[in-house]
Amino acid sequence: MERKVINGIQQIGIGTTDAHSTFQWYKNHLGFDIRVFEDEATAELMLPYTAGKPRTRHAILSMNMRGGGGLEIWQYKGRTPLAAKFKVQLGDLGVNCMKVRSKNVTASHAALNKAGISMLTEVLTSPEGKEHLYFRDPGNNIVEIYEDAYQFSDEKGSFGGVLGVTIGVSDIEESKAFYSGILGYDELVYEEEGSFDDFTNLPSGDKEFRRVLLRHSSTRKAGGFSKLLGPTEIELIQATDRPQQKIYEGRLWGDLGYIHICFDISGMSLLREECAAAGRPFTVDSSNSFDMGDAAGHFSYIEDPDGTLIEFVETHKVPIMKKFGLFINLKNRNPLKPLPNWMIKSMKMNRVK
Repeated sequence: MERKVINGIQQIGIGTTDAHSTFQWYKNHLGFDIRVFEDEATAELMLPYTAGKPRTRHAILSMNMRGGGGLEIWQYKGRTPLAAKFKVQLGDLGVNCMKVRSKNVTASHAALNKAGISMLTEVLTSPEGKEHLYFRDPGNNIVEIYEDAYQFSDEKGSFGGVLGVTIGVSDIEESKAFYSGILGYDELVYEEEGSFDDFTNLPSGDKEFRRVLLRHSSTRKAGGFSKLLGPTEIELIQATDRPQQKIYEGRLWGDLGYIHICFDISGMSLLREECAAAGRPFTVDSSNSFDMGDAAGHFSYIEDPDGTLIEFVETHKVPIMKKFGLFINLKNRNPLKPLPNWMIKSMKMNRVK
């Protein structure tokens, strides 16, 4: 019997001018050294978000095997990607930053400093009492390193994969209902309003905000890659004393910045029905299967209440050793049964030295 299951955050999409250099930077500094796939093709189905035209792109999916979501590094071919037309401020509508887990934030801070990376903050304390910090990557995207002990595989360094995102919203009550409903983030970790010391050094971070942190109340145990992806969180922030702007206003999906949040799921047909019933119908649907050469599955998109793009992927095939034709085939597997650890760890064969 088919069931809808949200297994975790599969990846965060990052629009860049140079996919290879962005991959190398995240590999070298944050440990995203597993190249799951690399593909150049035409995005035929994203017409609502690419001005009605198919667009050629170069994409790389990279993972950190300590555990967490990955990065879909996305570069237009034949078109120069655009930056936002204004200086993005904290609380503007869309993904403000991604959260990367760290088993030791102080060690992460030292590693970033040693690499000469310009920090936005020192080590801070979040409203729930955990250590975190912020910096900008070479593409000017804000990255948060957040204390989180979850680990799938013991790896060098302190960094793990993607833990979650911080999203600017216009109505925090409506957004709480959306993310706790369809996406199952039903645990309210904190909800606070005012000014926040740990935001002070971020753009307009000295202003007033409503701030909510959401997690899943139950552990994600179903799904082939649930153990690799690990627990996740969504932070919602609403600026209460200034007007907010849409980060991607007047730009295309794939332009510079955080372009989407992608969830690994099973039960796409049930999810389609649930989203439609909730007034959030699929805006893009691959209907049957996509094939990115090295990976395959079924994908769809919806929008959150402010138009932030949410992608769902039901994975069918993942490469282990492409040159020998070795893949993990999930299409006919029980979607509620996690893959064995040894099988997931075989993805290390795709590690880029």
